[in-house]
Amino acid sequence: MSEQFVRDLQEVDATQVAGVGGKGAHLGVLSRIEGVSVPGGFCVTTDAFRRIVAEAPSIGDRLDQLSLLHPDDREAVRSLSAQIRRTIEEITIPGDLASAITRALARVGEQTAYAVRSSATAEDLPTASFAGQQDTYLNVVGPEAILRHVSRCWASLFTERAVTYRQRNGIDHRAVHMAVVVQRMVFSQAAGILFTADPVSGNRKVATVDAGFGLGEALVSGLVNPDVYKVRDGRIVARTIAAKERAVQALPNGGTRTRAVDARQQEQPALTDEQVVRLVQLGRRIEAHFGSPQDIEWCLADDGFWIVQSRPITTLFPIPETDDEENHVYVSVGHQQMMTDPMKPLGLSLWKLTAMTPMRDAGGRLFVDATRALSSPASRAGLMDLVGRSDPLTRDALETVLDRNDFVPSFPDPEPGGRPVGGAPTPIETDAAVVTRLIERSEKSVAALRRDIAGKSGPALFDFLLHAFEEHKRVLTDPLSLQAIMAGMESTWWLNDNLYEWLGEKNAADTLTLSAPDNITSQMGLELLDVADVIRPHPEVVEFLQTVEDDGFLDELARFAGGPEARDAIEAYLDRYGMRCVGEIDITRPRWRERPSTLVPAILDNVRNFEPGAAERRFEEGRQKALKKEQEVLTRLRALPDGESKADETKKMIDRVRTFIGYREYPKYGIISRYFAYKQALMAEARRLVRAGVLGDEEEIYYLTFQELHDLVRSKRVDGRLIQRRKEAFRSYHALRPPRVLTSEGETVNGTYRRDDAPAGALVGLPVSGGTIEGRARVVLDIAQADLEPGDILVTAFTDPSWSPLFVGIAGLVTEVGGLMTHGAVIAREYGLPAVVGVEQATGLIKDGQRIRVHGTDGYIEILP
Repeated sequence: MSEQFVRDLQEVDATQVAGVGGKGAHLGVLSRIEGVSVPGGFCVTTDAFRRIVAEAPSIGDRLDQLSLLHPDDREAVRSLSAQIRRTIEEITIPGDLASAITRALARVGEQTAYAVRSSATAEDLPTASFAGQQDTYLNVVGPEAILRHVSRCWASLFTERAVTYRQRNGIDHRAVHMAVVVQRMVFSQAAGILFTADPVSGNRKVATVDAGFGLGEALVSGLVNPDVYKVRDGRIVARTIAAKERAVQALPNGGTRTRAVDARQQEQPALTDEQVVRLVQLGRRIEAHFGSPQDIEWCLADDGFWIVQSRPITTLFPIPETDDEENHVYVSVGHQQMMTDPMKPLGLSLWKLTAMTPMRDAGGRLFVDATRALSSPASRAGLMDLVGRSDPLTRDALETVLDRNDFVPSFPDPEPGGRPVGGAPTPIETDAAVVTRLIERSEKSVAALRRDIAGKSGPALFDFLLHAFEEHKRVLTDPLSLQAIMAGMESTWWLNDNLYEWLGEKNAADTLTLSAPDNITSQMGLELLDVADVIRPHPEVVEFLQTVEDDGFLDELARFAGGPEARDAIEAYLDRYGMRCVGEIDITRPRWRERPSTLVPAILDNVRNFEPGAAERRFEEGRQKALKKEQEVLTRLRALPDGESKADETKKMIDRVRTFIGYREYPKYGIISRYFAYKQALMAEARRLVRAGVLGDEEEIYYLTFQELHDLVRSKRVDGRLIQRRKEAFRSYHALRPPRVLTSEGETVNGTYRRDDAPAGALVGLPVSGGTIEGRARVVLDIAQADLEPGDILVTAFTDPSWSPLFVGIAGLVTEVGGLMTHGAVIAREYGLPAVVGVEQATGLIKDGQRIRVHGTDGYIEILP
């Protein structure tokens, strides 16, 4: 009976994680791979851990308390986890369990020293490695000491770092159990870590070896800087030999000590070149067996390598799947669409089905394959010019890849007559009627969609949607619409380039585009000010809105004086803009119409911070500033040589930009309007599936692709395990930072600003809306949690159109992602807000409440004392 508590490593395989933990399961698999040496040993199973925990009922109460704590409540987490550890360590191991462990020691052989290692069930997983979260003890000598250290391993499931890691990864403390691996001790001359993919760049073709003298604990604990080798295609391509001043050594009677390395030996390599290459070959064999890049702990003893751990590298950004072995260069869609969060499978598949350009997904993000456009001189020049104006960091990242002359294939330019990527569009007449006609076309198309989709269900709905997606793409690729968009963008570039050359004016178009007509996104922000005007005179309504916590509040408004008017104003706003939300390109994100409480904080900010009629005043003030700037620029130009010609040309471009730049925002509004119609129909289908007992929750459809959902509606059969795997994968994607550029080798490239015009210590970004403003930084990651005062500077990761209601109440903008023509930049210029975008790690480097100075003309931020 007691033997269930112990399993030899040779008996363990990948299916037994629940019994032996992640590390134990991986070691069992490793021991079966031909040519891989694993120290012999056994696992004390999770059954033993559960039995020990059952000996102390108080542990359950403390786990309940622990689950209620926030991970940032460090002192409470530290205190409670320490209590649980002490309780576990003080429990005496029952006799039958102790006997099972000592019998297993005898089976391992005549060995007096062992490594005793924690192996949790939530460990070494494909989506979360838990590396370093639990404890390992080396050179443990004698049965009594081994039993004592087994207890310590059990207790280490509740170290502060392990508890916090689980909390941040959404893992229930009760769902994780601890096994313990006991292995023969390897007394190594050298030890270290092998990454079969470069953990810094992500390149899957480059392996990295860290090596030091003695036991591996010196490297793991950070006692020494290791030798570092990079190996590609069986050849060392880079090496750094460190001065290894210390090493960890086993003591004769158990335990370890840190010793000083002889000065003559410190800068000697821990491995020979031949050993490095041989180790990487061994790592490639392990990687091939597991099917993913591995983080491998190794020991060298008597010129033989022992593998003591292998786990997936969970920090690598995934690579889009392809059908060939060619080199590919992928450009992030999220950095252009202001949505770098991961998307659920239904959202990814809908965007790909309706996009103008073929896309691939990886890590919950979308990418465009730019390889072909980069491969010929003309298309490359057009693409680089377009990307450079939009986001210099993406351009720099592409140039970094192109500088490696052997990666991107080279093809001749296409035959004359084709338009290169980023080339000039067909000229378009500067006529406001063009924009009016385009908006009318879009509104008619959306109205037809809403009319025709009504009542569709089952397979007929999906057949209809496939046709609707074609209409969607037809609207997106309307030549006149594309010409209008490009006319506004190119006029902006022309004004900025020429007025800087002629007058020394930086970003002159920022002022010239203030309060441009037909900008649906800026109108959305101003119209929420009008909603506040309706609510402000009614104190009972304002007081009620301050207590709103759910989305049923609209029905309750009628109970208060002024409530019906307030409800009607919000409803009218939702009728026009309720399809919008943060991350709106993902159809699975909750829309304002579905979650109207999201808007309440912004409405209350407007009630508090503005006077009645603010929307009309702000728009007119911007229009007057633009007119004044126009007259100033034209007057200065006429004083120059050939000034009349310059002024005439500039006047045409000003008229052109004011006619078309507002329309830049409208196609996205049309896309999201269509998306909401698709979503409403699909959610109705999901509710039918729930009622039929096919699905347990309507939002489970979010974890299926469009085609998989289509198949489910036909078959009425769902793969619950697939949905669960997708949920777990989606959760893991939040920890990944999407790169601007990704190669088919897995290398992530984010680019750098190559500038020297910013003060020391300034945070550099892209200037997108001129002016300088100083104020309090408000770091906001969730629009629903925004609490802004007049004069605040909004600092966030990215903004899409749904953030524009906040723009009316702030003084400046800083984002981590963005470009000159992305939505946040356009609206910042529209409202006259100094703005700098593309500031790497802005939300971490700038602390909420700090005073900062935003230089929107020159593109940098100063953090003030």
